[in-house]
Amino acid sequence: MERTFKSSGQRILCRICTASEISTPRLQSRFATWLLILSSLIFAPNLFAHDPSKSYLTINFDTNQTVGQWDIPIKDLQAVVPLDSDNDGFVTWDELNARYKDVTAYALAHLKISGDAKPGTLHFTESEPIVEDFADGTYLELPFILENVCQPNVVEFDYQLFFDINHSHRGLLRLQHGEKTESAVLDSEHHLQQFEINHPNPGKQFLVFLKEGITHIWTGYDHILFLLALLLPAVLHRREQDWHGVPAFRPAFLNVLKIVTAFTLAHSLTLSLAALNIVRLPTRLTESAIAASVILAATNNIWPWIKGRGWIVAFLFGLIHGFGFANALSELGLTSSALILTLVGFNLGVELGQLAIVTAFLPLAYGFRNSWLYRRPILHFGSACIILIAATWLTERVFNFKVLPF
Repeated sequence: MERTFKSSGQRILCRICTASEISTPRLQSRFATWLLILSSLIFAPNLFAHDPSKSYLTINFDTNQTVGQWDIPIKDLQAVVPLDSDNDGFVTWDELNARYKDVTAYALAHLKISGDAKPGTLHFTESEPIVEDFADGTYLELPFILENVCQPNVVEFDYQLFFDINHSHRGLLRLQHGEKTESAVLDSEHHLQQFEINHPNPGKQFLVFLKEGITHIWTGYDHILFLLALLLPAVLHRREQDWHGVPAFRPAFLNVLKIVTAFTLAHSLTLSLAALNIVRLPTRLTESAIAASVILAATNNIWPWIKGRGWIVAFLFGLIHGFGFANALSELGLTSSALILTLVGFNLGVELGQLAIVTAFLPLAYGFRNSWLYRRPILHFGSACIILIAATWLTERVFNFKVLPF
């Protein structure tokens, strides 16, 4: 985590799209357009509905003074408070500092907190911006004091940040009181929520992490493409250097069962190890390795390097995907006080989301398995599209730049 103060005034905090870039037919924009077209064939209507926009809100009720911190992505702030004053496509610290009062005013207007039915007053304690580098971009750090709310029994949040421009935005909330910690997700449908600070609800916590597990797998396109690359040949078998449809449903079902079981065991293992802080990998390395795993899994469909053993590929690379799940879980504030509950809930959510994908895929794939369309264009061209998208992800993650919006 890196902090930047006023002394780094020209330091670039984030890059944004400018109007000239959108209208200029550059090679990069053409390449991205074709990738979006290919991606839409795979992801269908949910592609543009996905937006990983989120903020992190942490509040500590331990002392006589309630304190907290709010981390907000600068790229999203740019959409509501124009920061790029010279329109060069970059936001610098100086530009952020010039609009700092406007930014904090916007944030204050979109969050209301009360304790025991008494409205609290939020005061940001820094007069100049502090920024932090997260895995998904640079965030503005806003430490604050919450007045009129001191060790309440019930605290209520009305969270409205960015909902006027992005209904998919989420606020990841973490409440701390002594040894008790409670996490929640504030979204456009659940923007008004109450919490009993002294009596966290285990069932509610479980459901929060269960839902987040489902959400993560359904919006984690790298995980979906990896699973899809493994499932595409599951209804086929290779004979005489070519793919042929399996003779009955049972072998197809067993192939899928082995793949899903191997993937589940592998990612559950590394997810648990990472959650217990036994083994951790850097986020950038993990995300790059996940993109590479998608490439290799799809390549195996065109040039088989592990023949008839898709479950081996699922297990080996599933170990890497488990670390990716762990990174997502850590964003929600995993704590030792509710470790098992949150871990089981999140992992079960991932499995349910994965099961839904498999349930939708298998009947269709089995029905078309003997057609030339499935054995050639869908398997080969589909795998080639997956390779192209994943190769772009890998390049983005290794060299830290962005082409695709997902």
